[in-house]
Amino acid sequence: MHRLTKLLFIPFGILIACSNTSGQQAGNFTTTPTQEDLSKYSKAYFASGCFWCVEAVFQSVEGVAEAISGYTGGNEQNPTYRQVSYGQTGHAEAVEVYYDPAVVSYETLLVVFFGSHDPTTLNQQGPDRGAQYRSGIYYQNDTEKNAIDVYIQKLVDDGLYTRNEITTEIAAFMKFWPAEDYHQEYERLNPNQPYVRSVSIPRLNRFKAAYPELLKEEAKQAH
Repeated sequence: MHRLTKLLFIPFGILIACSNTSGQQAGNFTTTPTQEDLSKYSKAYFASGCFWCVEAVFQSVEGVAEAISGYTGGNEQNPTYRQVSYGQTGHAEAVEVYYDPAVVSYETLLVVFFGSHDPTTLNQQGPDRGAQYRSGIYYQNDTEKNAIDVYIQKLVDDGLYTRNEITTEIAAFMKFWPAEDYHQEYERLNPNQPYVRSVSIPRLNRFKAAYPELLKEEAKQAH
């Protein structure tokens, strides 16, 4: 049985209000690019638990212009957060990462992905359980698929994991559905929210401590 950890922290009646907490901004990152600006970037798709956490991690990386929280890996059209959280759609909470390949490579994004979560816990990340919180990489072409295979083999060769220990779903990308507006920039806009304070920020800080060389300057000083 999955546990709806984040839902326990957020009364349903105040979900819509979460997008209006701009007074609590931590000021960690620069202004979000417009959709027109994002068109010049490459995209990549990752899932590794709560998308609030994953979005914050990728947005801290130099060369990443934006990370958008959403859903992928399932068949439901236009899924809602409540449907996904209750495991009704087959989707995982995921992020759409916009990045500049001249600054950060896809291979480095794989370093970020595997270095910021535990890929051995099947359908679970931290306190969140269920297939909607699974570890997953959704490749768009053979080049990405080959890069994933090479990097996983490196992890195995380095003795960090055995092949059987890695539970990450490696699947062809189909469709990404952006999450509701109140989920975007959630960690940044709601630093005092209980789940963010106890789970999201510590996870981000662990990543930043392990990979300081990958961070934007403003991310090095945050939290």
